[in-house]
Amino acid sequence: MKFGQVIKIAYKNIVSNKLRTFLTMLGVIIGVSAVIALISLGQSASSSVSEDVSSLGTTMVSVNIQGNTTTEEVVDYEEVLAFSEYDEVEAVSPTVSGTGTITNGTTSMDSVSITGVTPGYLEVQDASVSSGRFVLDIDQDNRNKVILLGSNVASELFGFSNPIGNDVKIDGNTFTVVGVLAEQGEELQGSVDDTVLLPFSTAQRFLEQTVVNTVDVKMASEEEVDLGMAKIEQFLYNQFSGDDSSYNVRNQSDVSDALTSITETMTLLLAGIASISLLVGGIGIMNIMLVSVTERTNEIGIRKAIGAKKKDILIQFLIEATLLSSLGGLIGVVIGIGSAELLSSILDMSIAISWVAVAISVSFSIVIGIGFGIFPANKAANLSPLEALRHS
Repeated sequence: MKFGQVIKIAYKNIVSNKLRTFLTMLGVIIGVSAVIALISLGQSASSSVSEDVSSLGTTMVSVNIQGNTTTEEVVDYEEVLAFSEYDEVEAVSPTVSGTGTITNGTTSMDSVSITGVTPGYLEVQDASVSSGRFVLDIDQDNRNKVILLGSNVASELFGFSNPIGNDVKIDGNTFTVVGVLAEQGEELQGSVDDTVLLPFSTAQRFLEQTVVNTVDVKMASEEEVDLGMAKIEQFLYNQFSGDDSSYNVRNQSDVSDALTSITETMTLLLAGIASISLLVGGIGIMNIMLVSVTERTNEIGIRKAIGAKKKDILIQFLIEATLLSSLGGLIGVVIGIGSAELLSSILDMSIAISWVAVAISVSFSIVIGIGFGIFPANKAANLSPLEALRHS
């Protein structure tokens, strides 16, 4: 029998019972669509995280000093600022943070992020002021009770009025607004627009955090990041007498690599779970093909009686199983791409379709069809013509 005739017979058998065919393919459809949608979503999330981290600056280094406690401050404020004397360092900004309720008259915002900063914060974070001024050295030296508002905080508390020169209260303490930060939008570590900034020394007293635990350092160039980090680590290593668990020094590429690794692992995990549906779909195809062999036993006996060979029967049932899985795979591709686009709209997130995932999932569905089709095809091919003709 010619290959084209085999395809034609297989197609007729498939379309002769459309509902059963659809239900047979359902597992493959779900598996392929889930693999495509989840991998596309995972890869897009990974790209988004990498872009967010890169936007923070590849020359940014974060220093966390866990060894400083209220009872023992091994590294103090002046020693931290001395990092700026390294040739590789462009700017240094120790920070202290907490939350509080900020109030302007009867308008208030709860759990607002409060960050204590030095004048170097602007340069390190590439931030800017839209109106008023930033924290000055005199504010730092005199612990002035001045405050800069993030753009969202300013809008919430003052609407369209100019907040500069007005007083606000944080947990009952009065601060004078001296500036409003320029709008920056959402960032990985949270929106700066929802933050208020105080002079570092003022924030330390207000938040009752008297030691330095967090320092942001901006290196002069990407090429000097490693050397600058090594100098800082060496200093901290000496200060803490070789106890490297008392501090950690990370740059943004370390954070980016870690986050990318996590998202890729999660993507593979989700894809693996979705692939189980493909295996279940393959089992469904095998079951239906076994039913089909039983239903068409007489047909098989007649074909063998008029000269059909064992391999003809084997190929016919194998092609039917492969067509079922392939058709299910193609429908799954359409649904998977549609699901990815739908998720893109719902999550307000740009999702790029992973064509590698499309190719792999469709190929896998075809392999599933061949693999699970072998047993029923072999059973049909091994039927005795005499017994098959006796079957009612």
